[in-house]
Amino acid sequence: MKNKSKKLAFMMLGLCALGANAQDPIIQTKYTADPAPMVYNDTIFLYTSHDEDDAQGYDFKMLDWQLYTSTDMVNWTDHGPVASLKDFVWRKRDNGAWAQQVVERDGKFYMYCPLHGNGIGVLVSDSPYGPFKDPIGKPIVWQQEHWEDIDPTVWIDDDGQAYMYWGNPNLYYVKLNKDMVSYSGDIVKIGKLEHYQEGPWFYKRNGKYYLAYASTCCPEGIGYAMSNSPTGPWEVKGYIMAPTDRTRGNHPGIIDYKGKSYVFGQNYDLLRLEMEEHHERRSISAAEMHYNVDGTIQEVPYFKDTKLVQIENFNPYRRVEAETMAWGYGLKTERRTDGGIYVTKINDSDTLVVKGVDFGKEGASRFVASVASDAGHCAIEIHLDQADGPLVGTVQVEATGGMDIYKEFACPVKGAKGVHDLVFRFKGDAGKDLMNWDYWKFVE
Repeated sequence: MKNKSKKLAFMMLGLCALGANAQDPIIQTKYTADPAPMVYNDTIFLYTSHDEDDAQGYDFKMLDWQLYTSTDMVNWTDHGPVASLKDFVWRKRDNGAWAQQVVERDGKFYMYCPLHGNGIGVLVSDSPYGPFKDPIGKPIVWQQEHWEDIDPTVWIDDDGQAYMYWGNPNLYYVKLNKDMVSYSGDIVKIGKLEHYQEGPWFYKRNGKYYLAYASTCCPEGIGYAMSNSPTGPWEVKGYIMAPTDRTRGNHPGIIDYKGKSYVFGQNYDLLRLEMEEHHERRSISAAEMHYNVDGTIQEVPYFKDTKLVQIENFNPYRRVEAETMAWGYGLKTERRTDGGIYVTKINDSDTLVVKGVDFGKEGASRFVASVASDAGHCAIEIHLDQADGPLVGTVQVEATGGMDIYKEFACPVKGAKGVHDLVFRFKGDAGKDLMNWDYWKFVE
């Protein structure tokens, strides 16, 4: 993704920094799909599936599940893979880490994972960050007569009864036991709702039950149905997002957060920055949505036709992981040996954007960055609002002894006051792989 369409990348960056097109897509350092947001401790935990960079044509290559967090809906912190196919020793295939969902119950976090062709597994953790482990050593559901057991979605009702829906092209559900890793009764086959394809998202709001799903094909939109009961009957209401030729597939995730409602979905907009040729390399976007008085949902325009508004300003006066960003097209993230995540594949003129940073009335006086660099002789420029905006500081980075040996470098800052988009621009004679970046912080 580095060397192609550079001019287009900077054009997109400018739109992002100016807020003209907001966050579309919201993750750029990896290809992500099947968004499964969960609100916990006032934070959005966005679990995703992961399309590998070398996926070819219409063949999915999906090996693990990723996690991103945010408290403002526009700046997202990458926590890397939290689970993978390798966590299921009973699996029979080395591909097929499809759409999962994580739910919390009694202080434990349950991840329901389809292993395409091997049913649906479940993992459990004491933390939303993982590690997740397989507590039963077998699928929780596997109807071996077909391959319809994909895309699980779980909701725990007010009376404590949990339900899991799933399926393509037919819709199924079971009643989960309180242990969340087994179920009682039979698997119930609902069949096919109108326009239903796959990717159900089951939830309850204000006494009404909802099933959102990928609908119509092809292209796919996001449809939904409502019911007065967690087991139906379901009445199809229409579209949350109508099908459009600008996307080939979709998969919804829906939350209420800080007084607003959001729908997440997927598209190929990140791939389109690179090429028109089709590969299964998807990206996630989000948009605010609204309910009518009767509980029905107002149709949301396609993601590119919406603007995602930042909920709260970003605090720069703390340690900030470098993998926290609103825009970082062309950059990559990797896991350190100690478990942390860092930003890598940093080339000359690449940029990283953090939106809505509040420097306060007095402003920042100093900036510190922890980086590793083999060759050195490179720099991090600190700009306000856009890549060619006011320059308020420059960190000079020298060789640290290797790309895995981190040192702190600092510089004075002048002119960073009030609220601005923060744009880090990288400079270096080496051109490629200038540095790896772990964290940063400003000093008031």
